[in-house]
Amino acid sequence: MLKGLLGKTWSVLDDRLGISAVVGPIMKHPVPRGARWWYVFGSATLFAFIVQIASGVTLAFSYIASSSQAYDTLLFITNQATFGRFLRGLHYYGASAMVLMVGLHMAQVFLAGSYKYPREMNWLTGVLLLAFTIGMGFTGQLLRWDQNATWSVVVGAEQAGRAPVVGEHIARFILGGDTIGGATLSRFFAIHVFIIPAMIFGFLGLHLFLVMRHGISEPPKPGQPVDPKTYRKKYEEHLEKDGVPFWPDAAWRDVVFGVAMIAGIIALAWLVGPPPLDKPPDPSLTDASPRPDWYLLWYFAVLALMPPYLETAVILLAPLLVGGLLLSAPLLSNKGERAARRRPWAIGMVVLTVLMIGSLWIVGARSSWSPNFDAPPLSADIVGATSGPVAEGAKLFHDKGCLNCHLVAGQGGRRGPNLTHIGDLLTRDQLVIRISNGGHNMPAFAGTLKPEELDLLVDFLVSRKAPPPR
Repeated sequence: MLKGLLGKTWSVLDDRLGISAVVGPIMKHPVPRGARWWYVFGSATLFAFIVQIASGVTLAFSYIASSSQAYDTLLFITNQATFGRFLRGLHYYGASAMVLMVGLHMAQVFLAGSYKYPREMNWLTGVLLLAFTIGMGFTGQLLRWDQNATWSVVVGAEQAGRAPVVGEHIARFILGGDTIGGATLSRFFAIHVFIIPAMIFGFLGLHLFLVMRHGISEPPKPGQPVDPKTYRKKYEEHLEKDGVPFWPDAAWRDVVFGVAMIAGIIALAWLVGPPPLDKPPDPSLTDASPRPDWYLLWYFAVLALMPPYLETAVILLAPLLVGGLLLSAPLLSNKGERAARRRPWAIGMVVLTVLMIGSLWIVGARSSWSPNFDAPPLSADIVGATSGPVAEGAKLFHDKGCLNCHLVAGQGGRRGPNLTHIGDLLTRDQLVIRISNGGHNMPAFAGTLKPEELDLLVDFLVSRKAPPPR
């Protein structure tokens, strides 16, 4: 009886809504029989996106996008809300999985030459979806609204501000004004929750439409190059001879892999939990080591290792170069061999990219050039005094976090210049200007130091001179 009632209900709904007419062709469209496990990463990206939507909407019920309440609501979600810690972990690892899957999918498409005719637009929409996915990760990090997140955005805005002509306007757009604050959080919340997901939905729909229109590419075979004049006919003949319905003959692998991936996300969210929150945001505190999430950590390492005189060029040109290369792939080569063994340069590019990103990620995670927050105060032997302005300045140099980034007689951090003999290099007035206005990666301290504190710091620094030769 229940089966008959459900069947009748489905018949009525299907008749009124036309569900079968829409879903049926999608599920039954033929795909090459050889489209096996190597083809699951695209569907896995969609599964991860669904996890992000479900967990993000749930978190949004409790999250308040206000500079005065965002941090407290995250503490509440993490420590008090039912399954709050789990949901934050689900959202974080879901984002990681989405970035990883879209990267693997693009690598697979590139190695298989599936960006060639007639699937050039499939590739271009995929590149845009990759950009939107990374944008989701970057904007989502600020919503944690802790010290690390806010400083990361300040660094990002400072990088954007280096662009000629429009840089200042881009930086103001990112920050929602001249400085980071409530407007920044509201702007990032809107971009993260509304604008980028809408773009992903739109381009994802277009991407799937193009997949339906041009079909899933068959596994490449050496000696069978793509010829735009004959490819479509050969592809249709191949499907007639060796094609299978997408469901269930091919789709079951997507489901198995997608469910396994979601199970992994759930396990990590439950056992490991979300990334810990840093201190509440405080622009006056400079003891921050802003780091993006792992999928952008390699780029952080590039900028940190770059000599200061090359930073601007790399910041402006590297994203344009990478984006241009990705977008131009089908324009430069939309025909010819698809088999990877006949395209060793393609294998080399993928291997080189993986090695580069992996190596830079390791460097970013272990960076000795990041601030040293465990640097002990300078000893009396190094300072050369136990009382007076120089000794007080040395104490301030440690208490204000200067020693975290600068070496003095082998003690401190290596993020900034070595100041062991700075008294021989800069005058008192030059030191005042440098401390007050900052420079390169050093923040300006004019608004956070009292005049008497500035004087004491300079007293200490001008005393840092090389011993006279004997």
